[in-house]
Amino acid sequence: MMHHQGNGVVKMAIGQRSFERRGAKSQKPKAIFPVRLCYTGPRRGYITLVSVLVVGAVGAAICVSILLLGLAASRNGFVSEQSKQARVLADACGEEALQQLRDSTAFAGSGSLSFGQGSCRYAVTNLGGENRLVMASSTVGVVVRKERAMINKINPLIQVVSWQDIAD
Repeated sequence: MMHHQGNGVVKMAIGQRSFERRGAKSQKPKAIFPVRLCYTGPRRGYITLVSVLVVGAVGAAICVSILLLGLAASRNGFVSEQSKQARVLADACGEEALQQLRDSTAFAGSGSLSFGQGSCRYAVTNLGGENRLVMASSTVGVVVRKERAMINKINPLIQVVSWQDIAD
């Protein structure tokens, strides 16, 4: 900030300090540090850069979402396939229990089978007379399937009253 005094002394204040120049007349003093004004017009470069960053972030989010959905679908398909295999194994063990009853009508006990993709167990319980309860379970990977069969007649043919999947 400059102050002109009538005695030819010009006082300039920069920050907290002030300086005096003697012999200066009414001419405007030159700036000690030249100041350049920057162009403040439209900032197309910044707008383009921000637009590219936003579009890139949205594109990356879409790609990650598609990858995660594909992974989940693949995992669901794998578990579904294991569930089908476990059901087939549980059926096989139930059939093996029926074969044991066919071979010996007095059979009451348990057994197991092992296959390449998993294993299964069965148990036959005598409920009195010709009534039997057959429980079969199988495991493939992390999937466990269980079945229950009710039998009310063994001779001359085995008569299955119910055969159903059961929950844990």
